[in-house]
Amino acid sequence: MAATARRLSRSGLHYGHGTDNARDDAAALVLHALRWPPQPSAAALARRVPEAARERLAALLQRRIHERVPVVYLTQRCWFAGLPMFVDERVLIPRSPIAELIEQRFAPWVRPAAVRRILDLGTGSGCIAIACARAFPRARVDATDVSTAALAVARINIARHRLQKRVRVRNADLFTGIKTARYDIIVSNPPYVREGELQGLPAEYRHEPRLALAAGRDGLDAVRGILRDAAAHLADAGILIVEVGDSERALRRAFPRVPFLWLDFQRGGGGVFLLSREQLMACGSRLARR
Repeated sequence: MAATARRLSRSGLHYGHGTDNARDDAAALVLHALRWPPQPSAAALARRVPEAARERLAALLQRRIHERVPVVYLTQRCWFAGLPMFVDERVLIPRSPIAELIEQRFAPWVRPAAVRRILDLGTGSGCIAIACARAFPRARVDATDVSTAALAVARINIARHRLQKRVRVRNADLFTGIKTARYDIIVSNPPYVREGELQGLPAEYRHEPRLALAAGRDGLDAVRGILRDAAAHLADAGILIVEVGDSERALRRAFPRVPFLWLDFQRGGGGVFLLSREQLMACGSRLARR
């Protein structure tokens, strides 16, 4: 594993798609090549590595180094909020700091026992919807996405976590098709990369679906739609939580009088805001004009 990590570290790779360093990348690739679980036994570690596994690892390294394929796409496995997820190139790789909020059950902004309905806009792999369903076992979760390919991946994950009865997927662009449903929590990690930034991203990002990244000239196309319509779909005490990443500054400039609460995370990350339904209603005319 050490030799693999050294080779990766010398290859000028970009990290941040589920791992943030060469050693973690190496561990994921080696375990996948060996077809071992994430935490192999001592007996397994003592065994000689079969030649077939060495060949699989060589092929994985070839793709990671020369094609710049993120390791999660190579292994098709990652973790989100402590839960295993299947991932391939039909969906964005889960890495949102929103996982930390879900683990905390969105405290102190909601009363967990009162949460009955949650909406995940732009669900992708379904990771946020599934983690919410696990965190709120009495809630039903709607998971929407404009991409039918992404929803196919979400269905795989929902089935693997046996949540088909509580997590429902919908092919929809933001709130289209939601009708009159109202939710205690609306959460979203929408596209937020501006046009001019896309071409400058590291090569690893080119393996992710453009639809899940590109958000117009200033990176706010999807966020504007969410802000405009969210109040109509929130329960009286409901909250909206949205990740905008590096588009935070652009959002502040576009809506200087909206009282965004920007959240902090112990494990790093940022660019996530919270607004209550009451705040959205008070800002209604300003949000509608943008």
